[in-house]
Amino acid sequence: MGNWQLEVFKMSLYMAFPVIMFHYFNQPENFDEWVNKVKNEYYPKEDKEQRRMLEESIREHNRRIEQKQLEIMQRSINKNIS
Repeated sequence: MGNWQLEVFKMSLYMAFPVIMFHYFNQPENFDEWVNKVKNEYYPKEDKEQRRMLEESIREHNRRIEQKQLEIMQRSINKNIS
């Protein structure tokens, strides 16, 4: 076993190491680039043309569904009238 100076050194190291790591990794300049890169990867900037095409496709799909439903309703009404 070591003497008391070694024990004081070990205890100060055990206490200082987490504090130093916390301080280092909480500095914005140390991870700002990484955060921005990941953010851009998960949430890319929206392309207006791509967004317009998507909305147009959704409208066309909904229009087809409505058209089919109208045809079914008209057949049902014609069946009930006849």
